[in-house]
This record gives sequence, C-alpha cells and structure tokens, in this order.
Amino acid sequence: MRDAPLLLPDPSPRLIAAFRAAAARMQGLSFVNPAVDVEAVGFAPWETRWLGVMVTPWSMNLVLLPRDAAAWEPLAPGAKRRYAFPAGAYEFVGADDASIGDYQVCSLFSPLLEFDDHASARLVATLAREALFDPANAEVPDVPAARLSPAPAEGSSPGPIARLEERLDAPLSKRDFLRGRAGR
Repeated sequence: MRDAPLLLPDPSPRLIAAFRAAAARMQGLSFVNPAVDVEAVGFAPWETRWLGVMVTPWSMNLVLLPRDAAAWEPLAPGAKRRYAFPAGAYEFVGADDASIGDYQVCSLFSPLLEFDDHASARLVATLAREALFDPANAEVPDVPAARLSPAPAEGSSPGPIARLEERLDAPLSKRDFLRGRAGR
C-alpha cells in the first residue's frame, strides 16, 4: 500500500522571488520590457503537478513543477517532453534553478516587447492557461479526401459515381457556373 502522497505547496512565491532577482540583473537589456512585471499566473494542481503561467519582463511560459514529489518525473535541463492537454499535446523543456529546483517550461511568448503593460500580459497568460483545457482549441488533423467508389478494374469503364467524381474534379468555367452547368 502506498503512503499518502507528499504534496508540495504552491510554488508561486518561490517562482516570483527567483524571477524578480533575475529581472533585477536584466534591467536595461534590449529584450526586457520594463512595462511588464514578474507574476505567477493561475498556478493550480494539474494531475500530480503544479501548472501555471510565469510572466516575466522577457518571456511568458507555461510552467510545470512537482506537486506530488513521488510522482514527479524530472527532465534534464534542455531535454524535451510532450504532455497531452484537452487542447492538444505541448512540448516542455527541462530547467533547473538553485532556488526553484527542477521545473519544466513551454514557451508562449519571448520576448514580451509587444505588450504595452502588465495588465495585458496577465490577461493573455490567464487566457492561454484556460485555452489549454478547451478541446475546441485542439488542431484538427488533416484527413485525406476519400473516393466514393473504387478505381475501375483494368479494361472496364468507370461506373456512374466515378464518372460524376471526374466531372466534379474538372475545372468549371465562369460561363458554366452562371448557367447552372456545374459538373457537366
């Protein structure tokens, strides 16, 4: 029997402290947006992990951290892993920081120069996290067009459905279209 899981607390305070320290060192760099602050947006449990969006003056990332320490699967810095969400599969990259520990990120925006203010960045972060769980955002796979009838046997003439398909595939002139001669 497995012991009760060791559930780790919300990582937001740790993330904010670490990224604010980094932001202080990065002030004045060309890819840093001074109108955007550091904020951990929407961190909540997802499966055995913490999931949220980390907004910084230079990037916006989905972030995964351990919630159930025993169930966490570390990922070496720079290594990649795909996670399935209702909106599709997304690739996360391993990262490690002395004050944060092991975590994984999926880039949403980098840099954040197109954001006029922090409120706009926060709104986008909130909407991005919500969109991750909406199946309507999943990509629909391309489905090849199917033929309605099998190809005719060698030496035989095509059947009526195959002849119709051939006519439908033929180019239609403007004159035929205007006179109602589609498929002729």
